[in-house]
Amino acid sequence: MAFRPPHLTRFRPVLAMDQVPHLLFLGRWLLIGAGVGVLVGTASAGFLLALDWITAWREAHAWVIGLLPAAGFVIGASYYYLGQGVVKGNNLLIDEIHNPRKIIPLRMAPLVLFGTLATHLFGGSAGREGTAVQMGGTLADQLTRLLGLRPRDRKLLLIAGISAGFASVFGTPLAGAVFGLEVFLIGSIRYDAIVPSFLAAVSADLVTRAWGVGHTPYVQLDAPDLAPVPLLLAVGCGVLFGLTARGFATLTHRITHWFKRIAYPPLRPVVGGTLVALAVFALGTTKYIGLGVPTIVAAFQAPLPPQDFLLKLVLTALTLGCGFKGGEVTPLFFIGAALGSALALVLPLPVALLAAMGFVAVFAGAANTPLACTFMGLELFGAHAGVYLALACAASYLFSGHTGIYSSQVIGHAKHLRHGREQGRQLGEISEHRKNGRDPAATRNPAL
Repeated sequence: MAFRPPHLTRFRPVLAMDQVPHLLFLGRWLLIGAGVGVLVGTASAGFLLALDWITAWREAHAWVIGLLPAAGFVIGASYYYLGQGVVKGNNLLIDEIHNPRKIIPLRMAPLVLFGTLATHLFGGSAGREGTAVQMGGTLADQLTRLLGLRPRDRKLLLIAGISAGFASVFGTPLAGAVFGLEVFLIGSIRYDAIVPSFLAAVSADLVTRAWGVGHTPYVQLDAPDLAPVPLLLAVGCGVLFGLTARGFATLTHRITHWFKRIAYPPLRPVVGGTLVALAVFALGTTKYIGLGVPTIVAAFQAPLPPQDFLLKLVLTALTLGCGFKGGEVTPLFFIGAALGSALALVLPLPVALLAAMGFVAVFAGAANTPLACTFMGLELFGAHAGVYLALACAASYLFSGHTGIYSSQVIGHAKHLRHGREQGRQLGEISEHRKNGRDPAATRNPAL
């Protein structure tokens, strides 16, 4: 009989009992994450290539903007007759994470892809994150039935799909992973999903890059030395960015409410599209429609006019509020970068640093994802400005209050003790709750 050292014999059962379940979990989600990455990364690659082609064609044929109302009718009708069950978009994914009911219909992916491409082709002001996240969540959720996953595993799968979509469309796997963990529950992170989220995000980003699809390069920042005055200015800017995020979210929701007065939903984007098209022709520029990436890049080079961020804010809120499809994030990048750039006219900080802080902080306040946005800043602009970016994101998150672009987000921990009673409620319920002094719906469990 072979000799076994007594210390190894003593610890072997403990090691086996503790580590085998972890190894099985890791191996399982390595395979699932790779599958999600292939599906979502490929879908994002095709979407980004199509979006680049459509944007270039629209800029070369500006007359097509006059057809935006007609495109709005087609988009509205497609959702009214074919997509009643998926019209909530990102909010549907968040709802399913909180209260799983049924598999996301596969038709969500082609509907949001078509709607977003049509919105950009004909001159709407929208982004791309919503499309990528919805495609990611939808494609990932199709694996639920195929793999026979239980409801608790389905939650992890949806989070992984969201992370994969965000990571692949922006080329930021760390930010994408944290976004999926952070976006559905304000003030809390679901750590049991951290492995699936990171694996799916990294895999999807690798697959998108393997298809030869690149992402916009941004300047690597050299931030000023850490000192009281620049750091206080960063916090002050974060407050302004948070108020801007709050204004954008509030205006978008109010416009959505106003357009609901039009009884026939397909007519809502017709009216809104007419207003957007008239505004674009009156301004005499396409600077404020589409993604606006050239203006975002320019914001880092020299101060932009103060009106740039405001015009983009209004046109985006109108485009999305009336029923066109896309995302809010890239327009929020535009709004934040343009506002930060304009602040260089009055603040003694480098224009590139101010633009970068606005880029991530307005998004942090609007989406209530300060950690994901801080990681995004590190990935896009380098680590030298990390402290400034983090302070701006944190202050923006606080001052955006219990508002946001995703009405289905649940408040896990209130941003201030004064609003502690709002914990466990969705953002979409807060206004009514404050008005009536009571919860209009059943109280949810913030711990999930």
